[in-house]
Amino acid sequence: MRLSRYFLPVLKENPADAQIASHRLMLRAGMIKQQAAGIYSWLPLGFKVLKRIEQIVHEEQARAGHIPLLMPTLQPADLWRESGRYDAYGPEMLRFKDRHEREMLYGPTNEEMITDIFRAHVSSYKDLPLTLYHIQWKFRDEVRPRFGVMRGREFYMKDGYNFDLTREDALHAYNRHMVSYLRTYERMGLTAIPMRADSGPIGGDDTHEFLVLAKTGESEVFYDAAVTDLKLGNRAVDFDNRAEVAGICKEFTTLYARTDETHDAALFEQIPEERRRVDRGIEVGQIFYFGTKYSEAMGATVVTPEGNRVPVEMGSHGIGVSRLVGALIEANHDDNGIIWPEGVTPFHVGIVNLKQGDAATDTACEALYGALRAAGLDPLYDDRDERAGAKFATMDLIGLPWRITVGPRGLARNVVELTSRRSGESEEMTAEAAVAKITQIYAGL
Repeated sequence: MRLSRYFLPVLKENPADAQIASHRLMLRAGMIKQQAAGIYSWLPLGFKVLKRIEQIVHEEQARAGHIPLLMPTLQPADLWRESGRYDAYGPEMLRFKDRHEREMLYGPTNEEMITDIFRAHVSSYKDLPLTLYHIQWKFRDEVRPRFGVMRGREFYMKDGYNFDLTREDALHAYNRHMVSYLRTYERMGLTAIPMRADSGPIGGDDTHEFLVLAKTGESEVFYDAAVTDLKLGNRAVDFDNRAEVAGICKEFTTLYARTDETHDAALFEQIPEERRRVDRGIEVGQIFYFGTKYSEAMGATVVTPEGNRVPVEMGSHGIGVSRLVGALIEANHDDNGIIWPEGVTPFHVGIVNLKQGDAATDTACEALYGALRAAGLDPLYDDRDERAGAKFATMDLIGLPWRITVGPRGLARNVVELTSRRSGESEEMTAEAAVAKITQIYAGL
């Protein structure tokens, strides 16, 4: 992609109404445009990051054996009346009537709809276990939408739902989701701590939120500092091995980590003082086990091996895909702009031509661009007729992890400059070596 042909409406000044770094930088970097309070258009750069995150979520859900589908954004109110949530949910739900006076709603979540799908097609224990998920737009009519995509009214979310015969089966699904989420966040370069949380309007007794530590987080969190050192890494996980999956969950949930709703001061005091932490966190996902709350109310039953009909055990599991864009920026930025982790960057590397129009530098940049594309990478080539300072400022603002700078002086010595956005360190090398190094960096992602 060439910047001279790309749509990247960057802003030079900080927007007056942007209160936190992610909101400010997403607007300045031309990632989003506000259309109404809490509702945004995702411009090309922001859309690329959104799709990168979505792809990681899909890949890790597939690894765990979960099956994608797609449900509509609009839902009939009658389904929610069956579960008893229509009147209980509150004013955050957007309700309306269609032209036939049928009551409808813009879905804030999909427990009722997925239960309706299940009960229409599954009637035997032989079809279990089953986990279905989708990534779809949701709407919650927040009283005070703020902080950009961090607390918007319309948001993009992965929500998944497990159906199991027994409580033990459903708790394995809960653990399976926890492990798959840990890997999902790590692939994005995030440390997301699973914390014992409150279930809210979803319901159920077992629930963990995944929180990214940030000063701008909406939740106060209490945790043992040792929990931030835990990593899943590249270890192979057999998601059908219940003991293995449960063991990983125990590893990540034994140390104290709770949100303010479930904080236990007495337990917290038992942690060695030097490891006690009180901080703020951004919620980026949550998993629930709620048993037969929806299946009983809506008649989602299966026949057991003994011939009895029982309501299925269920849970739901969400990841805030659009919110993750903001959380990633809150955790990865400096005074000059965004610093994308390699796993989610919109472009793998930026190419800066220091003397646009010069035959030698133009030719070298075109060759670099072609070599990177041939290696399966997605480079952004700044071929604009701009001064070098403006090009560097744009690259710093949009936060690509790596930049290759090409200029006449370097070419005279047969070198280009490879710069890390995170460390700021630069290294001179041949163009071929730069392509090889960038290719190697992304090979394991």
